[in-house]
Formats: sequence, structure tokens, C-alpha cells
Amino acid sequence: MIMVASFAILFFVSTSVRIQMPKELPKEAILTWTSQVKINGGTVRGFMKNEQHQKVYVTYKIQDENEKVQLLKHALAGKTFVVTGQLVEPSKKQHPYSFDMHQYFKSHRAIGVFEIEKWQFVPNKRAILSLIYEQRFKMGNHIDNTFPKSIAAEAKALILGNQEDVQQEDQRAYQVLGITHLFAISGLHVGLMTIIFQQLLKRAHIRKEHAKILLCISLPVYALLVGGAPSVWRAVLTVLVLLIISSFTRKPSLLTSLSLCFIIFVSVEPNSIFQIGFQLSFLAALAIILSTKIIKNAKNTIVVSLIITIVCQLLVAPILLFNFYEISISSFLMNLIFVPLFSIIILPANLILLCISYVPINELQFVFQLYEPFRLLIQLVILKIQSIPYQMWNPGKPPLIALAILYAVIILFFLAMEKQKKRLFAFIAVVIFCVLLDISVNRSQSLRMSFISVGQGDSTLIELPNKKGVILVDAGGILRFGGEDWKQPKKQYEVGRQVIVPYLKGRGISKIDQLILSHADADHVEGAEEILEEVSVREIHITPNSLEKSVMADVINEAQKKKTPIIERMAGMSWRFGEVDFEYLMPRDTEYEGNNDSLVLMVRYKQHSILLPGDLEKEGEAELLQKGAEKITDVSILKAGHHGSKTSTTESFLEVTNPKLVIYSTGLKNRYNHPAKEVTDRVDAAKIPSLNTAEEQTIILRIDDHILREME
Repeated sequence: MIMVASFAILFFVSTSVRIQMPKELPKEAILTWTSQVKINGGTVRGFMKNEQHQKVYVTYKIQDENEKVQLLKHALAGKTFVVTGQLVEPSKKQHPYSFDMHQYFKSHRAIGVFEIEKWQFVPNKRAILSLIYEQRFKMGNHIDNTFPKSIAAEAKALILGNQEDVQQEDQRAYQVLGITHLFAISGLHVGLMTIIFQQLLKRAHIRKEHAKILLCISLPVYALLVGGAPSVWRAVLTVLVLLIISSFTRKPSLLTSLSLCFIIFVSVEPNSIFQIGFQLSFLAALAIILSTKIIKNAKNTIVVSLIITIVCQLLVAPILLFNFYEISISSFLMNLIFVPLFSIIILPANLILLCISYVPINELQFVFQLYEPFRLLIQLVILKIQSIPYQMWNPGKPPLIALAILYAVIILFFLAMEKQKKRLFAFIAVVIFCVLLDISVNRSQSLRMSFISVGQGDSTLIELPNKKGVILVDAGGILRFGGEDWKQPKKQYEVGRQVIVPYLKGRGISKIDQLILSHADADHVEGAEEILEEVSVREIHITPNSLEKSVMADVINEAQKKKTPIIERMAGMSWRFGEVDFEYLMPRDTEYEGNNDSLVLMVRYKQHSILLPGDLEKEGEAELLQKGAEKITDVSILKAGHHGSKTSTTESFLEVTNPKLVIYSTGLKNRYNHPAKEVTDRVDAAKIPSLNTAEEQTIILRIDDHILREME
């Protein structure tokens, strides 16, 4: 069956790649919401299906607060609308390690993005799916209304598979400890629900044959009720196959059941093999099944738990590295503690609390009062443990050949464990390969500069040759202009966490030597807080007296938590880092007045010079020309000041700097029309090549004897 499953993988990978999806939809169409739909602020997003069951990703801007109130009264999943709109091009990847919208659509067999301009609800018959989705919606609202706020988000995650309300701080803690899988409904939850249902049927004196039929009906309903994630369907299908096979044989094979489950799954949804959740779920289950011989040699329950944790973590490690660029080292120990805790106490407790919440007896509410302090104490312990440094191994995104070798080494380790021969040698082989992977991935002998595509903002990553140091100039951000409360999303888009941090991790960067914040504007500093939360920063450089600005408050708070020094710098300060020279050319006074007091950085390596002027405008450029023109003459690369604003990159400044290349850091279709036509005309008239992050996404340059652009 393993061979059958392996051939099935190859077959469906090839067929999925060849699937030709239609490139357009009619301007008016009848679409039905799937279970994957969210209302966030003033926008509705999710997948819908047309009458031919083709899936499309849909966005709709809610017209007013009253419409949002009406939408929130019932579940959208299963509802049908006549919609008018158009297919639009999905957003491009901002860099090689960012979220890939095209791959996401491919994994869900979706046509593309359909922007709805107007829609009209179509009443239809109360189909079974709609009833299930509505019940899930009502249960979520019931939990919000009856559970204490501090534990409601976890209850919805564990019972309904809805993780929307889990706090970012908690999610990061679970990731560091390697226990995020405990909050994704999978085999643990399905197994527990199966046992509970079997016991209820047994106590009701239901015959065994009839109980199997009822289980075969109830488990798919449960899968739909909790959101129908790949891990849920994998567990449900495996149980169903086991139940069916057990009718013909006394000892059904788990491996056969899993293989049949896999074949059924990819037959129905071929592109699901591209979904990370699908890959992790099946591999983890396969790891446990294939390690049964190793488990039999274990002498006690603790050793069994340790073996299961090790084999699961090792088998999914290459996939985690390829997609998330890091894995939790502490997960081996943490899973020994938290898997039993969640299995025996926390998950059953949430199910009991859910049942109690439906009982109209006030005296039973004391159970919530007992459980809440206990759960909050556990959460405090989790947050405390995750604050311990060096728990994540972040080698960066490895090449496919390295992953293939890693899998080969892991399989050899499993074989050695199973045969109880050369186990120490196999373990050392795994460790040695991981060390080699860590020191070799993304190593370059050139100076590497990445002008990261952060939208209408700035962020430039400087990687010294041979990983000798890392400097990040500015941290991106979004200029937020407020708006009506009902339009505010539950979770704000965070450039630092969602764009810059993935780039750093993809490059294998877990430590920044200097974080330089050129000046106190949101589009340069807002992402710094998230970077400080995720990556170790040795020191922060700022322009004098910019700390007084309100936009710096979050940076200050996080820096204090991490005990990261914040140092004021100004013109005249220089340092050498390896073979690279750095020098600040501005500002020349300590009074902070805005853009013209930006920290202006000159980077010199071999015969090349790179000028990063922050948001320097024409007055600042004039001062720099007057007092330091000799230091900025004939530069190799100029990042246009203030995103190419018409108030910057003057003709005289361009004439003196005489760059070989100009970089604009702007957002696509930004409200300021950066870069300004006046500036681009000046650059073009001087016959200077230019690149814009809005068009090119992240611009990566390798600087050695020559300057070469690195393409994805």
C-alpha cells in the first residue's frame, strides 16, 4: 500500500500541475460560499463555488455598518448570492520567502481572485451543509457569550477549529514550543470524539453493527462542523476506513487504512497535496504507524511518548524547514509535557464546559471559575518558557537537494532505531548534516543588499560576506489614517511580521547586529516592534531626539523588554564591519524636525558605494551637498530619497551623486504617486537605470567586483 500511495503522489502531482483552470468568470455569476469565509473589519473574504463547482477566491467591501450587522447575524457558509464583479490579478510574491497567493490558489484549485462590486442574496432550500454551517456559527457565538473572554478563543479553536481570535502573542508562544498542532483539530480530537460517541452508543445498548453505521454518519458531520481542515478529514477518513475494513477482518491494518484514506482524499481533491496541512497531517500519522516496531521496544509510557514525539518531529522537519525556514528545538521536550496535558485535561475540560454552558443552572457556573485560573496559570507558564532564547533552529530555506539528503539521513536513523544497531552513529549523522546545513545555506562571499518590497515604506537588508554580520535599515510600516470603528479589522496587517520577518527567516537570519531607524515616520519604523519580537537585535540606531515621537512608543517598549540598547547617531560616526565601511552623513544637529533629519547612511565595499538617504528632501540634500559633497560623489547605487517624492532627488543632487543605479522603494498604486514623474524624468534624462520595488518586488543585489542582480 505504501507503494500504491507513493505512485498516487507522483500521479496526482503531475496531473495537478497540468490542470487547466478557466481564466475568467462572467461578470455576473451565481456563487455559493464554502466554509472558508471570514468577515474582517469592512471586508468579506473567502472561497465561493459557482454552479459548475469551480472554486474562486472572493473579496467584497461591505457598504455600511448596517450591512455588516446583518451579515454577522448568520453564517455565510452555504449561502448563495448573485454577484457582479470581475476577476483581478492576484498579488505577486513580495520576495522569495513571502506568502505565495498563486500557490495558495493552486492548492485549493481556485480560479483566481473575484472582486464583488454588488451582490444579491438568493434564498434556497435549507440544505444539510447549510444547517451544519449555521450550527457551527451559532456554537461559536454561544461560546463567545457564555465562556469567560480569557478562554473563549481557545475553546473555539479546540472545539470548532476556529483560531481567528487566538492572540498573536499566544500563537507565537505555541510556535516556539512546537505545540501549534494541539490547536489544529486532528487525530487527537477525532479519536476522543470517536471514543465518547462509542461509549454513549454502548450505554444506550445500540448493537455493534448499528453503532458502526451511526459512527460512519456522525464523523463526517463532525468534520464539517469543525471546519473540514485536511487534518480533520484525514483522521475521519482513517477511522471510517478502519470501521469498514473491520467488518471483513478482525485485525485491520492501520497502514492500509491510511493509504486508502490518502488515495480517497487526493482522488476527490488532487491539489490538496500542495496544502501544508495535508502534508504534515499524513506524514505525522505515517511516522507513528511506521514506528510501531520501535515503540514495542520501549519499556515505559514516557519512553513511548518520547519516541512518538521524535519520529513525528523528524519526519515533518524537512517540510517545516522548506515552508517556515525554522523548527522548534524544544518541541521534543514540550510535546512530552503538553500533549498529555491537552489530551487528558484541557480538551476534555473544554468539551465539559461546552456541555455545562447549555445547562440553565447557575450553580454549575462555578466550574468555569475553577478552570479559568488553572488555564491562565498554564498560559503564563507557556509564555515564560517561550521567552527563553535559542529555542528555534533557523538555518533558512534549504535547497531541494538538501531536503532529499536530510530525508535519507532521517530514514537511516529510523532504520537504525528499529534494528537497534548503530543508533549512536545514525544520531551523529543527523546532527552533523544539520550543522552542515546551518553553516552552508544562504552563505555568500559577496555583500548582499535586499531592498525589501514593503509597500509604501522602506526596508533595506545588508548581509555581509560569509554571514559575518547583518544590518537592517528601516523596518517598513503602514501610515494608518483611522476610520470608522466597524471597518477596523480584528488583526491589523503587520509589515514587520508578515513581510520582513519571513524574509529574515528565509535567509537564515536570527540575529541583527544593527537595526537602523532613519527617522520617526510610521512607514519606516512601525514594523520594528514585530521584528524585535521575532528576531534578536544587538542594538538600535536612531536619529537624535526622534524617540519623543509617539510612533516610537511601541519600539521603545519592546526594546526595553528585550534589553536592546537604543543609541542616537549623527553625522561623523563611522565604523568598519568585516570588509565593509559604514558612515553616517546626516543629520548634523540634534534638533529633530522630520524628514531632513533622517540618518543618511553611506556603505562602502571594495570600489562600490551605496547611499541610503532615508526621507531626505531637497533642503537636506542641499545641506549634504554643501557640507559633504566629496563623500557622495559618483556613488554606485542611490536609493531615491523619500520614495522618489518630487521634493527629493533634485537635479543638483543627482548630478553630484551620479549613480550607476537608482532604487525606488514604493507601493503599487500608492496614494502619493511615488515616484514622482519629475524625479523619474530627471533620472531617465540622465540615462541612469532604475528599479522600483512596486514593479519588481524585492530587489536583491550581489556586490563584489561587479554588481549583479539576483533573480528568484
